[in-house]
Amino acid sequence: MPLLEQVLEKYPRDVRIVELNFPLNNHKMARPAAAAALAAWKQGKFWEFHDRLFQDYDRITESLIDGIAGELSLDPARFQRDRNSQAINDLINRDLRQGQQLGVRGTPTIFVNGRRLSNRSLTGFSQMIDQELAKGK
Repeated sequence: MPLLEQVLEKYPRDVRIVELNFPLNNHKMARPAAAAALAAWKQGKFWEFHDRLFQDYDRITESLIDGIAGELSLDPARFQRDRNSQAINDLINRDLRQGQQLGVRGTPTIFVNGRRLSNRSLTGFSQMIDQELAKGK
């Protein structure tokens, strides 16, 4: 089971995952992939699309993106329109600016209540989440 799913299983009422886009300049397909995932989100399939992209992150092509959209039965015309829309582009730019302000330099970068997580293990997550939960009591 992937790590984030383990965290959600351990803290079902206390943790919410928020994914922001930070397409790296050195990965020519990072921005098209981010736009595609957000277009899938518009059709209620963000996480499914996201997970498929990350299975093949080192082999992303336009063909792969279109194939995933087909596998997920996304409306093809809407998918293409959304992924090329100014609204999606604006969301990606907003996320990039926020990441830059927070000092993000690579992906994935994980924060728990605004604090950067360095120990990306279930133990590391648990320690930081438990600290944050203790602050709220």
